Order: sequence, then C-alpha cells, then structure tokens
Amino acid sequence: MTMSFENKVILITGAASGFGKLLAETLSPQGAKLILGDLNEAGVKAVADSLPGEAVAMVCNVAVEEEVKALVEASVTHFGGLDIAVNNAGISSPPKSLLEITEKEMDINFAVNAKSILFGMKYQIPLMLENGGNILNVASAAGMGGAPKLAHYCAAKHAAVGLTKTAALEFARQNVRVNAICPYFTQTPMVDGARAAGMGEIMEKGSPMKRLGEPEEIVSMMMSIMMPSNSYMTGQCINVDGGVSAF
Repeated sequence: MTMSFENKVILITGAASGFGKLLAETLSPQGAKLILGDLNEAGVKAVADSLPGEAVAMVCNVAVEEEVKALVEASVTHFGGLDIAVNNAGISSPPKSLLEITEKEMDINFAVNAKSILFGMKYQIPLMLENGGNILNVASAAGMGGAPKLAHYCAAKHAAVGLTKTAALEFARQNVRVNAICPYFTQTPMVDGARAAGMGEIMEKGSPMKRLGEPEEIVSMMMSIMMPSNSYMTGQCINVDGGVSAF
C-alpha cells in the first residue's frame, strides 16, 4: 500500500498542538500542501513556519460556522481544491457526575466536539464531489461506549461518530470517504490538565495496557486511514485504545 501524500491538499483543524501538530509535521515532508486552523493564532503560525513544505495557517474557532467555512475556502484560494480534511479540533471536560453537568457545559461540548464536525463536512464535501476525497474525524473511545463522569464529553463524541457514519453513507457513491479515529486517553496537552488534577493513574488503570497512548501511535493510525490507496474504507470508527473496547 502506498502512503504518498505528494501534492495532496490537506486541511487540519486543531493544528497548533497535539495530534494536529504531529500530523502536520508528518505530512509536510511527504509533499502535502497544508491548510492549518486553530484558535491559537501564534501556535498554529509557529507550526506552519516550522514545516519544510507549503502550509497556510489561519485562526479558526471551529464552533463558528463562518470561520470553518473561511478555513475550507482557503484551500481553494491557496491550492485550488481540497483532497483530505482532518476535523481534529476538540476540547476536554473536567470529570463530574451527570447530575452536576450544566447546560453551558453541554453546549460547549456539542459546539466544539460535534457541531464543528458538521460545519467542517458541510463545506469540505462539496469540494470533493467531483474528484472524490477523504475526511477523517477525530472522535474518541468515549464516543463508542459509556464514559462515567464524562457524560457531556461522551455525548458529543457519540454525535461525532454518528455524523461520520451518516456522511459516509450519504456520499459513498461520490467516492468521498468519511472515517473517524477513536483514541483512548493519549499524552497530549489536552490530557495534561487531567493528569495534573490527579487523574493520570486512574486513566492508566482503565487501559488493559496500563498506560496512556502516545501521540505517535494515534497519528500512525490516522495516516493509515487517510492513505490514498486505502480507498475501500469508509464509515468506520476505529478504536485505538490499548484494548479498552475489547471489554
């Protein structure tokens, strides 16, 4: 199987850190042309400036439809189209009982972790209808089962999984592939807060491997899902979770 991304126009949200940053750093040396979005303007610009290949950095609040639209349109403005989109941006939530979750907490989880994926695909897919394309949504292991003390996050990630499968079915005949990756807790900045709050040991014990994932392990699977030759795979939500989903 070839993993060539030479001259592929690839959009990545949440590209200033974590999976998005590492993915950009992996794709750029392979000749990909990157559109990078993040709410952290300085961070995403620093990532773009550090890459060996062509990359455009933009501020993008993925919870705002017009900003997502502008980011997607930048792929046409700068590179003439869009081949692959990675809807990676997301937020974590402090653990708390379902009985304590507020409307505001539910709203922000759905805005950033679910609506953002809808907004992304709404504008990405039309650019792919003529020549086909590939979308990868970053969901979570929490989107494939229950997540005690994380009902707000879990519900939004279940929505991300549902959106992925629905889009895959709607646009399969147009050769637009839509898949999701569902990682367990991984050692990224988003998880650092939970570890600092004393949750690290609990998260590690939750995995049959008794450890958190490494970002490189997740990005390796992302690359595999995205590879152009992986052309018959769509509608799949792939667990990369150290065995959690085997329970």
